[in-house]
Amino acid sequence: MIHLYDSLEGEVRELALRDEGRVAIYLCGPTVYDLPHLGHGRHALVWDVLRRWLTFEGLEVNFVSNVTDIDDKIIARAALEETSEEAVAASNEDEWWRAMEALGVAPPTHTPHATAFVAEMIALINELLALDVAYQLDDGVYFDVSRVGDYGRLSGQSLESLRAGARVEANEAKRSPLDFTLWKNAKPGEPTWEAPFGAGRPGWHTECVVMSLALLGEGFDLHCGGLDLKFPHHENERAQASALSRAFATHWAHHGWVMVGEEKMSKSLGNFTSLTDLLASTDPRAYRLLVLRSHYRSPIEVTPETIADAERSLERIDAFARRFSLAPLAGERMERASDHDFSGPAAMLHTRIQSALEDDLDTPQAIAKIFDAISQTNVAADRGDVRGAAQMARAVAALLGALGLRLHASLDEVDETSADLATKRDGARAAGDFAEADRLREELSQRGWVIEDGPHGSTLRRT
Repeated sequence: MIHLYDSLEGEVRELALRDEGRVAIYLCGPTVYDLPHLGHGRHALVWDVLRRWLTFEGLEVNFVSNVTDIDDKIIARAALEETSEEAVAASNEDEWWRAMEALGVAPPTHTPHATAFVAEMIALINELLALDVAYQLDDGVYFDVSRVGDYGRLSGQSLESLRAGARVEANEAKRSPLDFTLWKNAKPGEPTWEAPFGAGRPGWHTECVVMSLALLGEGFDLHCGGLDLKFPHHENERAQASALSRAFATHWAHHGWVMVGEEKMSKSLGNFTSLTDLLASTDPRAYRLLVLRSHYRSPIEVTPETIADAERSLERIDAFARRFSLAPLAGERMERASDHDFSGPAAMLHTRIQSALEDDLDTPQAIAKIFDAISQTNVAADRGDVRGAAQMARAVAALLGALGLRLHASLDEVDETSADLATKRDGARAAGDFAEADRLREELSQRGWVIEDGPHGSTLRRT
């Protein structure tokens, strides 16, 4: 079974499952007030890879990722654009899903929207008020963090140190500057729901605890997200569940940031690059490969140079796919190991990839081993081991599919003259006339073609 770093325990440990053969995962999804940036792309890709690998290894994965469609930022954007909050959320959510589709991110099993769970949030807040863990002020309902004995454990900080570092609050009536909003009282012109403690709308930290427990049940297996969510968002989710004596996530995992210089990429810092712009100007698979090359807990910096290098590696993968006619495996379905042949040398490759990924999702090691296998398979084919090379090529394709890295093996339409030159070159090679074969290769190159030799003959693609 896979081992992941647990942010709560501070160590890599086995992802212990509540139900045998099933994995219940909650991923905090987007707040849809703007276009997604590269950090959001990494956020989605890291956990898509984990989900795909668990599925590949035979587990049933219930993957829940929410959409926050009511929030201060959405309200502010609607006011700026002189439109409704619903219109802002709907437009940006459409952009989100278009970006996810381009990245090859599989749709979640469930995509709860915050506005659909307000009644459940009101019920939870009522419970916290009844337990005196929450209290009311003039502007809303707050959670008293002092009522949770191990508040700060997830972020690795004591309550005292958190208090010392807390910023000055606008509302000095709060019992502690760390106390967070559960419910915001209604303001003119803002979306509002009726509640026993006053009309208003839920706070962000209440949304995910309600939706995760509603859809995954108590003691679900894994709660994941970015490092920026660990505190205060995830800490505050955990605090609410703890105050209600409800078993929450048993494992917490967080990925590193996308960096710009010495700062993380974020909208609030104004240094973000639109994911939409990147996907429009480059092969979307390049970003997935770049993410795979970095350990999920380490920061990455996305630059034109790193993207270009990833694209060159994709060219190598695609040439491999063309050489071994791997197009039938170039799909977007969730792969399963049981659907593929991992006998003989392919079994060893599968075991190596499995070992890397089960060790805290070590995708850099897995990718390195796959590229080694591509080189070895090409050498085997060059030696004339057509059957063995073809079997290994199919295994490589299956493992790339398990990581969500699609193959592009489609060929360009070849004109009659170029096709004839390629056929003549095949004949020259078969007859041992390599000088003529080289001359024909050069002629094809001048016509804008790259010729690639494979076990079933040569193929042409545009340069």
